[in-house]
Amino acid sequence: MSQNTTSPQPSGGEGPDAAGGGVTIGSMSGGSIATGRDGRAVSYNTTGGAALDTAHQELLTAVRELLAELPDGAGRGADDAALHDELVGLQEEITRSGTAEQGRLTRVLGSVRRWLGSQAAAAGAVASATAVVQGIAQLLG
Repeated sequence: MSQNTTSPQPSGGEGPDAAGGGVTIGSMSGGSIATGRDGRAVSYNTTGGAALDTAHQELLTAVRELLAELPDGAGRGADDAALHDELVGLQEEITRSGTAEQGRLTRVLGSVRRWLGSQAAAAGAVASATAVVQGIAQLLG
């Protein structure tokens, strides 16, 4: 059992608060933390989900990498938004059940291929998209 104690911060302009903030973590298990003006924390909760075989784990990793490459909200065009929605649905299904239904895999494969052929495919995301295509093709046989 761990015990977390804190010491009072010095007064008079010293300590992390004097410089505009600070973070102190005694211990942490799971989750994510972001600090700063442009900080972004992303956490994927995999507790309680089904065990994944290697092929589904690799596909899930590739899907998450591609999702991270897609533009955020306002910067997302129609092609990006459609692909984002398909990938999120696939990620949720694999995380929840440990597998993905063949119809969804086929649909996502088509979406990724269309996206790769469109002007929306950013150069940095092509490798991630290719990994998703290869992962789905492996599962579909």
